[in-house]
Amino acid sequence: MGHLVLVAAELQPFLAPDQLAGLDVTWLPAGAPTPTGDFVALVPLLSRWVGGTELKHLPKLKIVANCAVGHDNVDVVAAELRGVMVTNTPDVLTDATADLAWALILACARRVVEGTELVKGGTWTGWHPELLLGIELRGRTLGLLGAGRIGQAVGRRAVPFGMRILYTARQPRPDFEHDTGAVRVERSRLFTESDVLSLHVPSLPETKGVINAETLARMKPTAILINTARGDLIREEALALALEEGRLGAAGLDVYLEEPRIHPRLRAAPRTVLLPHIGSATRETRRQMAAMAVANLQAVLKGDPPLTPVFG
Repeated sequence: MGHLVLVAAELQPFLAPDQLAGLDVTWLPAGAPTPTGDFVALVPLLSRWVGGTELKHLPKLKIVANCAVGHDNVDVVAAELRGVMVTNTPDVLTDATADLAWALILACARRVVEGTELVKGGTWTGWHPELLLGIELRGRTLGLLGAGRIGQAVGRRAVPFGMRILYTARQPRPDFEHDTGAVRVERSRLFTESDVLSLHVPSLPETKGVINAETLARMKPTAILINTARGDLIREEALALALEEGRLGAAGLDVYLEEPRIHPRLRAAPRTVLLPHIGSATRETRRQMAAMAVANLQAVLKGDPPLTPVFG
């Protein structure tokens, strides 16, 4: 009999039997509560909360191998106090998420969704010189709020479009600057100068609600706001109001404060492209995320260090 482990049932299609060797797997559907028992490992999705109560009910747990780059769903302090390792899946979703950020940028800049709705709704009356005028990106400024792996990947994709790149980060990124011509600036300058502002910071006390009525007022009225990072970075009602009043050009979002619920005012706001949290949704990335989560689990159960620990 193998190690007793809990694995998100939604990952089953992405895992081969040899990756699960030596494990006695209980597949845990997203809607099911976290069970109690002698399980030694848990592989949850980002949608499953793993806090003090869950950890208490799993007294033999050694690792929470989160199948996500983030770990907002895990009480890391409670886990560390109980000696439970927490891991994530960085790097493997960088390109997929950066690609989606660019899909949102282009969809907003060229009003792709509005055009699709016009054609599908049967209301297109033919070519017109002022029909759905968008903006060209060449010569515009891309602002990156955060320049980690994904932020830098988004920035590197801007170079062939001929965009100027500004970024904020706690530390300079000399290689990124050398390769792209990016300039590190203060946050206030980022807000005022960006034609496209893309968010790439984690959810922290100092970043929650960073996009609010005050910061939106500093942005250009033609600016495009992109968020593929964390939903709680944006005050959604303030964003909806800015769009309604024409104080922001457009918004392309893949994450929200209370998923899957979206603030009704934001859902109805004009000039938005709203996606259902699919930043990492490619077959290749899903397989790599599941593989990395299980590889972390296998390493810890063999007594080896985890591959991608969140702490320690």
